[in-house]
Amino acid sequence: MSQHVKTLAVAGAVAAALSAQFATVVHAQEQEKCFGVALAGKNDCAAGPGTTCAGTSKVDYQGNAWSLVPTGTCTTMELPAMADGTARQGSLEALDRDMAG
Repeated sequence: MSQHVKTLAVAGAVAAALSAQFATVVHAQEQEKCFGVALAGKNDCAAGPGTTCAGTSKVDYQGNAWSLVPTGTCTTMELPAMADGTARQGSLEALDRDMAG
């Protein structure tokens, strides 16, 4: 294999690695924490009191547990109403509703 072909192969591998890293960073930037939308045991890490990390929320839609969602969708996600019929909505900040008892 010629030196030129080897150089192109290495350059292509480096470009692919950088492209994959950039895609990961862009993907992470396009998500936000959304509180009150995770099902029990399906929250992402660093939930509120009563939880220790990912998968530790105790009830569906626990207000202090969050999940990463696409940026801009948190407060417009369709969620089932609460038991009393009140509308349930995601929030960019922790909520006091649906807490583990």
